[in-house]
Amino acid sequence: MALEIERKFLVDEKLFRQPEKGIRVKQGYLQGDGTMLVRVRRQDDKAFLTLKGKTTGITRAEFEYPIPVDDAEKLFEFCRRPLIDKTRYLIPAEDGVHTWEVDKFFGENEGLMIAEVELKSEDEAFSRPEWLGREVSGDPHYYNSNLAEHPFSEWKDEI
Repeated sequence: MALEIERKFLVDEKLFRQPEKGIRVKQGYLQGDGTMLVRVRRQDDKAFLTLKGKTTGITRAEFEYPIPVDDAEKLFEFCRRPLIDKTRYLIPAEDGVHTWEVDKFFGENEGLMIAEVELKSEDEAFSRPEWLGREVSGDPHYYNSNLAEHPFSEWKDEI
């Protein structure tokens, strides 16, 4: 079984030097029964269908399959609103092992910037860049699937 083990952090935008080029990402979530999450994602000229199991700690089952871009665009019509609109920046970590995925959100999630690092185990060590803010790994507010139902613009003043 494929596993996703990741840690999530807010990004201090004052300290983060945004690269010139990123990957534009559009993603949506199909309605489900709560036992599995089904995501449709388009990254520039590629598209994927992803199935994710429930999160335990910072680990969950994940299965991802490439699909035609046209199919993804049609599937977006069935996804919850708002769709997630973000630019992803891939930042090599200082340890030379990991890569930070930094997402800058737009639309109803404007103003939110999150960094994720994928790990091989929950206790794996990793380097922390100076622009890393508060950890939000276990906070469901920051799950992309929740941002599609309860966007950052609705609750940002509460934090």
